Amino acid sequence: MRSEQRASGAKAHVHFSAYTAPIRLRSGQALKSCLFKAKPLCIALCAVLVAFAMGAAVCVAEDEHAHPTLAIGSAAPDFSLPGIDGKTHSLAEYKAAKVLVIVFTCDHCPTAQLYESRLKKLVEDYNDQSVRFVMIQPNDPNAVRLDELAWTDVGDDLEGMKVRAAYRHFNFPYLYDGATQATANAYGPKATPHVFIFDAQRKLRFEGRVDDSQRESLVKTQDTRNAIDALLADKPVLVDHTGVFGCSTKWKSKIASGEAYLKKIEAEPVTLEDATADTLKKLRANPTGKLLLVNFWATWCGPCVVEFPDLETTYRMFRTRDLEMVTVATNLPDEKPGVMKFLEKQHATGRNLIFASTDTYAMQAAFDPKWESGVPYTILLAPDGKVLYQQTGDLDVLALRRVILANLDDSSYLGHRAYWAGK
Repeated sequence: MRSEQRASGAKAHVHFSAYTAPIRLRSGQALKSCLFKAKPLCIALCAVLVAFAMGAAVCVAEDEHAHPTLAIGSAAPDFSLPGIDGKTHSLAEYKAAKVLVIVFTCDHCPTAQLYESRLKKLVEDYNDQSVRFVMIQPNDPNAVRLDELAWTDVGDDLEGMKVRAAYRHFNFPYLYDGATQATANAYGPKATPHVFIFDAQRKLRFEGRVDDSQRESLVKTQDTRNAIDALLADKPVLVDHTGVFGCSTKWKSKIASGEAYLKKIEAEPVTLEDATADTLKKLRANPTGKLLLVNFWATWCGPCVVEFPDLETTYRMFRTRDLEMVTVATNLPDEKPGVMKFLEKQHATGRNLIFASTDTYAMQAAFDPKWESGVPYTILLAPDGKVLYQQTGDLDVLALRRVILANLDDSSYLGHRAYWAGK
């Protein structure tokens, strides 16, 4: 996820560096070796690496050219978009406001998530002034890869937006542009969040960031507030453009990447191991050093079969972070072929177990002596074995994902765990 975060407003060669720095380093090392050793294979490798790096730069430049950002002084492009309130919203309904603030943001991006409370505060602070705020989700949900959902409970579809807005108590219109991206194409947001501020004549007077740091405690410059205050006071906006930082806009051109990633996962082998009582005792202790999600299920259990795809998707979302998942089929040992058939159909490429004993009750007790009912039974364990989430019966997958997010290590993006631990 962090690899997709870019600062926009820079020249194409800066983007080239951001995308290809590791490749260029390795290419340079390989080239040096080639010059001294003159090996044909090494020369070919150099050519491939250089061509790849040049191709990446061309792709980035093409993306910049295909979706240019609206220029300062331009008129606000009209839009007609569905909102989380079930209504269709257009530019005209905000005509009474002296200042109109349009922010392109989304659900899946961790940077956008950390700005949600700040956007809510902006709405509150200017509530009694002639300022209106509109948030627009620009991404095509199908262009967001599963691994890019590693920091979120929902995707960028309209239903996911409704869930996020209710969960985080949004106090602003939140509109969906993912179906056509016509509005995003007209405005040209480079990343989420990306702010566009218009004056009373709906001319663009500021375009850029909310403030100067995704970590709120480090903020020194309130760019969006400064621009709003200047326009309310009929003064020029001194800084009318800044770069933006966040997750890149997911244009429809990126759908193929998501499809390729899914095919790669589904091509991984599906395995099924026999689980003894000792296996289950060891599993309960969680020796993985990570969060461990364990789901007990059976092929003959209707709710188990219904929720299995959601669990598999959840694992695929978070498996690039510190989460392992193990499924345990409570079928009898001679039903292993049927279990394997189901797992293959689901492309369940994590660790899968099946009871190795016909004594189902002893197997239950081996994992959890307090587990005395049926399946589905889902439990999330901390690295020390502490129970973080436990559910017998139908699974609340959103609740599970939020507990996972609140407990995953966030040392690579401080503050994200606190976002999910609070509300």
